[in-house]
Amino acid sequence: MKTVTVNLNSIDKVKSFVKDISKYSNDFDLVSGHHLIDAKSIMGIFALDLSKPVQLNIHSGENAERIAESLSEYTC
Repeated sequence: MKTVTVNLNSIDKVKSFVKDISKYSNDFDLVSGHHLIDAKSIMGIFALDLSKPVQLNIHSGENAERIAESLSEYTC
């Protein structure tokens, strides 16, 4: 598992983020405080406080670095 910090502070950014990670069969979680949600769930993401960055957990063995790099436009 790899963890990166992402900033999803606009509706368009959230929609684009979900579209981008949905291309992968891996599991992704977003963590904000005590809340953990499926990062592929657009409704779940909007339940979080997006005014500050959140943690993205990428559940992948060998290609986690490559996935993180492909999501660099969202990372802090």
